[in-house]
Amino acid sequence: MSDPRRTALGAEHDALGATLTDFGGWEMPLRYGSELAEHRAVREAAGLFDLSHMGELRVTGADAAVFLNSALVGDLARVAVGRAKYSLICAEDGGIIDDLIVYRLGDAEFLVVPNAGNAGTVAAALAERADGFEVRVADETAETSLIAVQGPASAAILDGLLPEQDREAVAGLRYYAAAQLAVAGVPVLLARTGYTGEDGFELYVPNARAAELWRALLAAGGPQGLVPAGLAARDSLRLEAGMPLYGHELSLELTPFDAGLAPVVSFAKPERFVGRDALERRRDAPPGLTLVGLRGEGRRAGREGYAVHAAGSGVEAAAIGRITSGQPSPTLGAPIALAYLDPASAEPGTRVEVDLRGKREPFIVVPLPFYRRGG
Repeated sequence: MSDPRRTALGAEHDALGATLTDFGGWEMPLRYGSELAEHRAVREAAGLFDLSHMGELRVTGADAAVFLNSALVGDLARVAVGRAKYSLICAEDGGIIDDLIVYRLGDAEFLVVPNAGNAGTVAAALAERADGFEVRVADETAETSLIAVQGPASAAILDGLLPEQDREAVAGLRYYAAAQLAVAGVPVLLARTGYTGEDGFELYVPNARAAELWRALLAAGGPQGLVPAGLAARDSLRLEAGMPLYGHELSLELTPFDAGLAPVVSFAKPERFVGRDALERRRDAPPGLTLVGLRGEGRRAGREGYAVHAAGSGVEAAAIGRITSGQPSPTLGAPIALAYLDPASAEPGTRVEVDLRGKREPFIVVPLPFYRRGG
């Protein structure tokens, strides 16, 4: 097995004393000290994340829009220049290959951002699906870094690093919009996107300028409470926000309908996108397992793979589902989990029991997300 790849910010993580882990084939910071403190910093001030393990695939050419409409399930042709859209790439049988963000940078230019572990698979699938289209798919993952500033103080932190003429534009940048400008003198693609449930920005930057930008953001944000944050905090934040994670809530064995992502699929667009026939059949079939949120009524948390049972069912009764992600919520002060359940038990308010290594604990089905900014 080969050693994990190191991001352009590896020396910065070493200097900050980060605990590192192999994630998606990359050596990434898991935490810098306390993951709980990092989680709370993002909810109350801001956190700085190295997300350079994510893929960056640039799609250009006269057919770029219609090509993406044929390769992905969403209607990317309707995305305006400067905006972004969450989408999925599916297999012919409707299984999810990956979830991704697509930025439209020009009439014939898009940036597709897949998950780290799937970047190579998505790049290969897009290259294969490009046959017959006037389009070019360039994998820019190796030369691109991605830094995220997430939290209620993120806009104020960036404001101090922007030239005067860009401050008003960035302050008014809408959610899922992006602009190319300079931050601390470093050219970036600045996007108002994120994976934490907070206001925040993601900055795409060439590797050669990544460390300079990282240090500038740390220096500017420190007085406002910004701290470097690792993947452990990122996972607890996204779980509170009810956001799916590939390999947990999403997989090749599941369709967008299983994962509650039916609105992401566009059957109105004219293109016969890959997986369309299977997804039309799945749309018209009875619902299978349903992705729900669970909140524990005790103190112990359920973890991935733990069985979920109907409340009061006997020890011999079959499980009605399983947990895909779960841990204590720092913000809510209670255990939370995402789980796939039988649709008959998926209504909010339904009481269930989670088997915590031989002892059942009470949980209740709750609406998602668990945490909503300003809610």
